[in-house]
Amino acid sequence: MPQSRKSQISLIDTPYYHCVSRCVRHSYLCGEDKFTGQSYEHRRAWVEERLLLLASVFAIDVCAYAVMSNHTHIVLCVDKEEADNWSLKEVLYRWHQLHKGTLLSQRFMRDEALSQSELFTLHETVNIYRQRLYDISWFMRSLNEYIAREANKEDDCTGRFWEGRFKSQALLDESAVLACMAYVDLNPIRAKIEKTPETSKHTSIQQRIQALLQEEQPKKLMPFVGNHRQDMPKGIPFNIIDYCELVDCTGRCIRDDKAGHIEHHHSAILQRLGLNSDQWLTLTTEFEKHFHTAVGGEHMMQQFKQHTHHQRIRGMAKARVLLQQA
Repeated sequence: MPQSRKSQISLIDTPYYHCVSRCVRHSYLCGEDKFTGQSYEHRRAWVEERLLLLASVFAIDVCAYAVMSNHTHIVLCVDKEEADNWSLKEVLYRWHQLHKGTLLSQRFMRDEALSQSELFTLHETVNIYRQRLYDISWFMRSLNEYIAREANKEDDCTGRFWEGRFKSQALLDESAVLACMAYVDLNPIRAKIEKTPETSKHTSIQQRIQALLQEEQPKKLMPFVGNHRQDMPKGIPFNIIDYCELVDCTGRCIRDDKAGHIEHHHSAILQRLGLNSDQWLTLTTEFEKHFHTAVGGEHMMQQFKQHTHHQRIRGMAKARVLLQQA
């Protein structure tokens, strides 16, 4: 039975979520359809461009993504505090980039005078928009509906393009976040579509590596900000070079179709995560297989279960084995 989105999202527990959208039946989002021989490769750019546009509008950062042939993987980070601090004009400016808004919101943005009753109504409307701009469901709706319309227009057809709802997994601790990001970044390699992270087109890891060559980080992705310290800036609390090297090393193990091992000079980041190389390889190749609604250490999953009123959470036993603290 489908679970309500309210039971899958708990910002009290974590701002990080892994979202997966899949096309219905044999519909192809991108790549080449083996049944018809038709190429839809150009649609990868549609998804990537729309995704990064939405990240600039919503109070939601993109940590990782991979655009596959008939599904997408995205790791998102919700920043509710940022949205709460936006002014009325900031909220409306962002909302109007995607939607027309109301006559009142359009008049307000043109600096037209509004009566007290109109201002009261406008404030109520802005509160609704503000909540939507840090809502993962609205983010994914803004992505998937746009792509579905464009694909149906190109295919000259109507009807459902995506499965009914996107899948959402709460990432409850740093181990889960980093393992999920690597799982997403390595999806094309695991599917034998690409051979290396730097050649994996329309993925976040390719963007990060290309930016790293210019000694910078991608402006449209959530940045890595180094190890934990006082006055930490907003970002992922690990070193970008460590992460890229770890993903590359893990990708080699996956490509060779072996259990493999993480070489010694890559072990520091795993030690900080409290993982050994076997745990890491299992997580980065079988992430969705072992977990459903939430991913994290056993204690974090127990808290999430309580806050979301679940009777049980699938994956608790695996959390003890794969995400136990070192």
